Amino acid sequence: MTTKILVSAVSAALIISAAAYAHNGATGVVKERMDAMGILGKVTKSLTEIMRGDVSYDAELVRKNAAQIQKHAGDSMTQLFPEDSLMKPSEARPTIWSDWEEFEILAMRLEALAVGLAASADNGLMASGIAPVAGMMVTDNMMSSGDMMSSGDMMTGSMMGGSGRLPDAAELASMPADGVFNMLAQTCASCHTKFRSEKN
Repeated sequence: MTTKILVSAVSAALIISAAAYAHNGATGVVKERMDAMGILGKVTKSLTEIMRGDVSYDAELVRKNAAQIQKHAGDSMTQLFPEDSLMKPSEARPTIWSDWEEFEILAMRLEALAVGLAASADNGLMASGIAPVAGMMVTDNMMSSGDMMSSGDMMTGSMMGGSGRLPDAAELASMPADGVFNMLAQTCASCHTKFRSEKN
């Protein structure tokens, strides 16, 4: 699976999840967080189109979208989940509060990856084969999905900050933008898998 296909697979799942957020009757903090998730879904869709090469690469648009993710991640995200705020139509699972530390780490990781995505925007896309890394041209073969997903770096290694550490900002800034986006999308997917109920 190439990096391009990985972007498509992970991001498609996130877009579908975001689209499933129905605001029917939502009020208060539940509506606020559903609105925030809706924004994240739209931004993810825009970034997915860029990372897949469906639209021309635009570093400034990548930075703009990354800024939107940063705005809704970290403390901004966790404050939208006061304890036991499960009023319908919320799709939050109670495990958010029983595993609060993990949820908080994922929210902070999302924020750090959004900052990293903005910093990597000028590096272009590895999937296109034209991303400059340390002065060299790279190709899909240099970073396959196996490199990104199976190495252990995705969620527990040095790049993602194993043991609750945040990703290294300098390393993220040196990566192709689609590599950082894949990590960001995987963080979102991990959070949804554990902390978001499936829509009936």
